Amino acid sequence: MRVKNRLLNFSDNIIYQDEDYFAFSLDSVLLANFVTIKLSDKKIVDLCSGNAPIPMLMSFRTKARIFGVELQKEVYSMGYDSVKENGMDKQIELINDDVKNIENIFQSESVDVVTCNPPYFKYQDNSLVNDNDIKTIARHEVKLTLEDVMKVSKYLLKTGGTLAMVHRPDRIIEIINLMQKYGIEPKRLRIVYPKVGKDANILLIEGIKNGKTGLKLLSPMYTHNDDGSYTKEVRMMFGGNDDVAE
Repeated sequence: MRVKNRLLNFSDNIIYQDEDYFAFSLDSVLLANFVTIKLSDKKIVDLCSGNAPIPMLMSFRTKARIFGVELQKEVYSMGYDSVKENGMDKQIELINDDVKNIENIFQSESVDVVTCNPPYFKYQDNSLVNDNDIKTIARHEVKLTLEDVMKVSKYLLKTGGTLAMVHRPDRIIEIINLMQKYGIEPKRLRIVYPKVGKDANILLIEGIKNGKTGLKLLSPMYTHNDDGSYTKEVRMMFGGNDDVAE
């Protein structure tokens, strides 16, 4: 069922979600805050936009034109309605199309920043998947693989342009290898942990097209305190103040 929620602590903004699909996750919030956006950046493309949380959250950080590409019509329509109702449609344009059709949408080497919260899990015929096709496509590499993301990013980015992505730590070696294969040099890496003493569950990585070698490993991030509440660093990403409801 479609519902209208407040967009985190950005009290004047809303986001449409659907309980039959899934709400946007903390991963999207982390990526929207992690990505480097320069004052000179004019054009940003978010791949696998879902219901558009990343474009909307990035709009608070930049005046650049932001495009979001989402394959699934049902999810795209929620993002489209949210952007429209928030009055963000002069800055954000959402496109309902397959990321692999990107050459029919944008010119090559025309984009300053690419962001992506892609499907995390490899897909095989015997993979355990959700009965809901929309969830399956969002979580498993049924329609888009990690290598597809790198190919598309290489096509879109100008030399010196930035790719920022959130993913799973267990695929870190594959991610770095594929970035370098497609001429995107890893430059910033941050590992995210649910709590102190727990194994990492989120990876944030950023690379520069045709950049020089040299990877900066940032300090670890912890998303929750021992009592289950969000840490202050995460709460500050939610907008307004750090008194967001737990």
